[in-house]
Amino acid sequence: MSNDNTLLITGANVWCDDSFRLCDVVVSNGMIVETAEKIDADKYPGCKVIDATGKYLVPGLVDMHVHFREPGYSYKETIKDGSAAAAAGGFTTVCTMPNLNPAPDSPDNLRRQLDIINRDAIVNVIPYATITRKRMGHELVDYATLAPYVAGFSDDGTGVQDEEVMRAAMKGIAPTGKILAAHCEVEALLNRGYIHDGEYARAHGHRGICSESEWKEIERDIILAEETHCRLHVCHISTKESVELIRRAKERGVLVTCETGPHYLTFCDEDLQEEGRFKMNPPIRSRADRDALRQGIIDGTIDAIATDHAPHSAEEKGKGLEKSAMGVVGLETAFAAVYTTMVKTGLISMERLVEIMSVNPRKILGLPCSDGIKAGNPADITILDTETEQIVDPATFRTKGRATPYAGMLLQGSIAALLYKGVQVL
Repeated sequence: MSNDNTLLITGANVWCDDSFRLCDVVVSNGMIVETAEKIDADKYPGCKVIDATGKYLVPGLVDMHVHFREPGYSYKETIKDGSAAAAAGGFTTVCTMPNLNPAPDSPDNLRRQLDIINRDAIVNVIPYATITRKRMGHELVDYATLAPYVAGFSDDGTGVQDEEVMRAAMKGIAPTGKILAAHCEVEALLNRGYIHDGEYARAHGHRGICSESEWKEIERDIILAEETHCRLHVCHISTKESVELIRRAKERGVLVTCETGPHYLTFCDEDLQEEGRFKMNPPIRSRADRDALRQGIIDGTIDAIATDHAPHSAEEKGKGLEKSAMGVVGLETAFAAVYTTMVKTGLISMERLVEIMSVNPRKILGLPCSDGIKAGNPADITILDTETEQIVDPATFRTKGRATPYAGMLLQGSIAALLYKGVQVL
């Protein structure tokens, strides 16, 4: 094999069959072609060599929940900028939510988004289609027709309020084998709140969002999933009750998975500041909720980390807690945030981090490489550096968004390199 698109990666701790082993890896023509304890570069004349000594080589990270805003809101973010941010954060695959204009609720509308993805994305971008027309919660879409082109179905940003509509949606989605990614929120319980209904809200005169608005709809959707045998994936859980409901459902064998965001593991409402960069939906909640989420990561109840990367303009995020738009960016800080919060502190192992940021999302979505770095697998690879420290500076982000609760924080961990389809894009 003699061509200059061949890469030899040496000295890395390589993920394979649920553990790390020290070995070298050869990539060529978009595929992993060899792994061995030691590979002589002379075997592949003309290859490029990447020295990854002391670093971790894993199947590319996967984020099941991002907002790239295009088509419809490209002033907030574009597929091009969002995928560049994903690459910078170590993600070779991301799944985009459907709160777009037009919403991807038909083949024609979905095609508009797919055309932009095919033109501009530098990593694998898989869209969600909507559960209902225009995400209005009433009329179901044609799941069978859309299913081959999407990660699953979601009305993210709004929960499906009508139980009968959700039951019918689950019955329609179940035969496709795709997930229903549920934004669980009872609108009647929101009371115009915008941060967690806790100590900070009461002390500073803010309207709170009660925990029941999340877990009550999760409780309903678990019952419906059990009834319909639909694959339910619960988005961005934030409360201790949500963790316990999902834990018990899994024990009963319900087809339910879930995700939480890095910021819910790092912060609690005691850390809030009067700035829009601390405002997202669901909100950062209490210390008890944060600790329950951490425990859910430790014991396996929570399957995946998803950033809910949600860029807005500086103007939209510059109006304080009450009036700023909901949503923060997260792709470029995710690995360092999870490593610093969960691994460096000894709460989980590096192996568990790989499970929740790569392996489990791949299994849920049916993506290759969940078994690790092996010859014959596609060369979608992230090389992780766990030693480098960085102070988070949003001015350096690739995303158009700048609002992050991590701004100014010292985090440990960075992305040393990223390969997508065997091509080094970072």
